[in-house]
Amino acid sequence: MTGADDATHGAWVGAAVDAGIALVDTADVYGLDWGGTGFGACEETLGRVLAASPGLRDRIVLATKGGIVPGVPYDSSAVAITHACEASLRRLGVDHVDLYQIHRPDLFAHPEEVAGALVGLHDRGLVRAVGVSNHTVAQTRALVAHLPFALATTQPEYSLAHLDPLRDGTLDLCAETGVVPLAWSPLGGGRLVSGDGVRPALLAAMTAVGDEHGLDRAGVAIAFVAAHPTRPVALVGTRDPDRLRALVDAAAVHLDRSTVYGLIEAAEGVPLP
Repeated sequence: MTGADDATHGAWVGAAVDAGIALVDTADVYGLDWGGTGFGACEETLGRVLAASPGLRDRIVLATKGGIVPGVPYDSSAVAITHACEASLRRLGVDHVDLYQIHRPDLFAHPEEVAGALVGLHDRGLVRAVGVSNHTVAQTRALVAHLPFALATTQPEYSLAHLDPLRDGTLDLCAETGVVPLAWSPLGGGRLVSGDGVRPALLAAMTAVGDEHGLDRAGVAIAFVAAHPTRPVALVGTRDPDRLRALVDAAAVHLDRSTVYGLIEAAEGVPLP
């Protein structure tokens, strides 16, 4: 949410919600990139959008993330996470978020301390549920061991351009525990659409699948992410209302086993054993 005026930003969010997208995911660090004005800029913009649209807050699942501190770069100490969440709420202009996530693991924060901060925020009513982002399975399990309630989500990079969660245990842990995977960069940073740096065989396979199901390559990428039995949520960044509606429809398209395995073989360039 950078590079436009508040009315345009509001129209983007409204179009997404009207298309059936309920989850709005942001982070305190967003705004340092993509033409933003600085740390917290996107939360501030979203806060103005919510203030200008009565009733919109009640129609969305509002999620944000904290733990990245420019120059450090990660701090998930109890004091830092508590202050980060409180600051996010101020920027968003809300009294709570539905989901608060640790953006990236702080290797020098004991998971018991991180859990304590999250429990404190939860007990104060500032967050309704908690999750993690970019955490390994071991890091996730270590945090869960100190939480008195279930972890709601994990946010890995997952797409036909990045298949690691299929084999590194991330999606297995979701299947085991019921944690919901939120797949970031489901279009491979746009490469699955543009074709930049993507195997020609994968592009050809995606085009063939798309022809069969009436989808473009972006739609095939989303349908692939949605095909896993843990029912991943694809986090899309497009701001075009027509594209949003098309991707929502694509998430409902069923790809059978031969199709998804064929896409994986085309992505990896080797036959499955």
